[in-house]
Amino acid sequence: MKPEPELLTAGDVAMLARLHERSAHTPLAQPFLLLALDPDRPAPAAAAWLRDLPAPVIGIGADDTPWAAACDVVVDSVRAAAPLIDNIRRTPMAAMVLVQLLRLVERLPLEQALIAESLAYATLQNGAEFRAWRAAQAPPPPPPAEDGAAVILTREGDTLQLALNRPANRNAMTVEMRDALCEALQLALCDPGVARLRIHGRGKCFSLGGDLREFGSAPDAATAHLVRSLALPGRGLAACGPRAEVFVHGACVGSGIEFPAFAGRVVAARDAWFQLPELKFGLIPGAGGCVSISRRIGRRRTAWLALSGRRLAASEALYWGLVDALTPAGDDGPAAAAAAAEDGATK
Repeated sequence: MKPEPELLTAGDVAMLARLHERSAHTPLAQPFLLLALDPDRPAPAAAAWLRDLPAPVIGIGADDTPWAAACDVVVDSVRAAAPLIDNIRRTPMAAMVLVQLLRLVERLPLEQALIAESLAYATLQNGAEFRAWRAAQAPPPPPPAEDGAAVILTREGDTLQLALNRPANRNAMTVEMRDALCEALQLALCDPGVARLRIHGRGKCFSLGGDLREFGSAPDAATAHLVRSLALPGRGLAACGPRAEVFVHGACVGSGIEFPAFAGRVVAARDAWFQLPELKFGLIPGAGGCVSISRRIGRRRTAWLALSGRRLAASEALYWGLVDALTPAGDDGPAAAAAAAEDGATK
């Protein structure tokens, strides 16, 4: 049986801050800090010490207490923290990089935040945790053969519609899909006649995210960072601003929600669910999600999604602000989604 993790008090943190003690809570020792949230306001030095700690800070208590702002994630009990702690212990380096990045990007403009995320992701691509995950994987089967373009473009007046068109592969964000999205978004940005951009996915789900067959396929981490700097679909979607709407349904995993979250408006079918599973690979969200998702739901909720790996239902995603409206289950087309949204299924 695992020992109960130590639950520190505000007084404990204040003392550690005065001593400038940081070595006890790192991936090389205790890879997290568990803090009982105090109703009083923390001293600036204690709050700064927590934000500089090279390990996730898990607050136990109410999210609206003054100490919560200094934590990386807040849950209501030690029991609720247990799944996060287990995941942190499996990949402590990835957990550390995740929370350090989330602390940083909330202070940065979007473009600089995307660069920071890509550099953090590149660091982990060259790390032992990701290498161990790759070494343990059996060779995957080849992707299913599918006809047509990876992204289908349809123009109706001033509206450009994009459809992810790899349903047999669950619209995985392959290199082919990435490049097709970048090209289509560049068209939308360069054509002044496009007043509205609408994106949806064909098949049973919007997207299962990155294709595991291609994980780590770049020649090296630095080259992978260069590719993300030049070809990140989320960057183009963010540049489209409020005219961009994405309609999601079914599974929206990893980049399958990281990418849509950049849109001015996200409409979800009621059967949609969302998940950030990257930590179990020894990675963090790397398709812009540490930026796009945290700008929608905040740093602590983003950390909870990534550290827990749990699925988030569409109704809770609406409450959090990850999506902006819901439609009936099974509607994967933008026309049906827009009709339902206009009928009042909005936040």
